[in-house]
Amino acid sequence: MLSFKTELKLNNKQQSLMAQHGGCARFAWNWGVALTQEILDYNRNNPENKQKFPTAIDLHKRFVAEVKSVNEWLSESSKCAPQQALRDLRIAWDRCFKKIAKSPKFKKKGVKDGFYLEGSIKVESNRIKLPVIGWVKTYEQLPTGGIKSVRITRKADRWFIAFKIDDVEVHPTIKQREAIGVDLGIKSLAVCSDRTVFKNAKAYRKLKRKLAHVQRAVSRKAQGSNNRKKAVKVLARVHYRISCIRNDTIHKLTSWLAKNHSVIVLEDLNVSGMLRNHRLANAIADAGLYECRRQLEYKTQLYGSKLIMADRWFPSSQLCSHCGNQQKMPLSERTYHCQKCRTQIDRDLNAAINLESLAVSSTVNACGESHKPLA
Repeated sequence: MLSFKTELKLNNKQQSLMAQHGGCARFAWNWGVALTQEILDYNRNNPENKQKFPTAIDLHKRFVAEVKSVNEWLSESSKCAPQQALRDLRIAWDRCFKKIAKSPKFKKKGVKDGFYLEGSIKVESNRIKLPVIGWVKTYEQLPTGGIKSVRITRKADRWFIAFKIDDVEVHPTIKQREAIGVDLGIKSLAVCSDRTVFKNAKAYRKLKRKLAHVQRAVSRKAQGSNNRKKAVKVLARVHYRISCIRNDTIHKLTSWLAKNHSVIVLEDLNVSGMLRNHRLANAIADAGLYECRRQLEYKTQLYGSKLIMADRWFPSSQLCSHCGNQQKMPLSERTYHCQKCRTQIDRDLNAAINLESLAVSSTVNACGESHKPLA
């Protein structure tokens, strides 16, 4: 099962309907956050007479009885938007109670707007029929199949639709190489064992000055003014452009790897841990290292390839790709000088060749565990 996401081609009326549905979902979420926080505060102050924490069904029943019956404008949108928002809220609290995430916060208008729809949904070529909203056009052909629900989100001033595809067709491609090792990094986004190098787009770094200029323009505008709203839209477009440049680079890399190679070997990088390094955090986040892995996980399924994740502690940078000698390699040293066989090779290329050797010669890591393919 895979998901499909594309941009919607909307007229002014449809954009208003999208914003209206997003507002209903946000209103239900904020109402639910206020109610659940009130219940938690009461239970802390009254440990002997605790109230039952509401389920998603309880929240929706109270929302219909106490809120929707009073606010008639909520009936103008699909009931799915607030209902799913309350389901998402309950999931967020479950994650908070399990200490996986922080407690849910109130949502702000214009920040991560979105909603959920389900019911009678039809697809014809490059348009889709949604409950209440009606037929909506897209910029590309839509996959056919039984679509039961969709998620609609806004990024900058654009609206996107996403839904799941049950029957995924596999399109195996002719492979140019059996196996390839890929070393992901900051200086170069990817160095492959066949000496192919993909440059890092560094989208945030290149647009950092423009971003700062637009952010200052927003801060100078009066709160609540129309000029501030216009400036916020410009800021959102710059952020969207940065994400598009980054995603375009990563898509080109992952598609080339999945289409042309039977086996792809990556390191299991601890990206969240790497981001704690305040000196490299911006560069690591700008590279999108985890996004490379995420895209390869589904693209290898589509193109009949296999993805292998090397053990996190596999010393790919410390091993000599020629003789297998292991030695310390500080991050500042960009060339590997083998103390045993005197081989000199680029640090990232050496690591990529060592990763490829896992697929070619052995499937056992240094700890004695097998490297299991993800796809």
